[in-house]
Amino acid sequence: MESLNKNGVSVCQAGEEKYVYFNLMPRLRKKSRYCQYDYRTPEGELFSTVAPTLEICRERRDEWLNSKNKAQ
Repeated sequence: MESLNKNGVSVCQAGEEKYVYFNLMPRLRKKSRYCQYDYRTPEGELFSTVAPTLEICRERRDEWLNSKNKAQ
């Protein structure tokens, strides 16, 4: 499986998004596929989340960015 971090630190560069899908409990026959998502702003601030789909991860990122913009 591809990793989004090296030695516990995100490898996501400024202005980029990275994601990888993984199975939460691969031994169970039940589907449990999730997306791990990292986004780093151009200023270098990191947003990270886990959700069932990439679309949900991006929605959370957009909400986070909107809340940051309102606070400024």
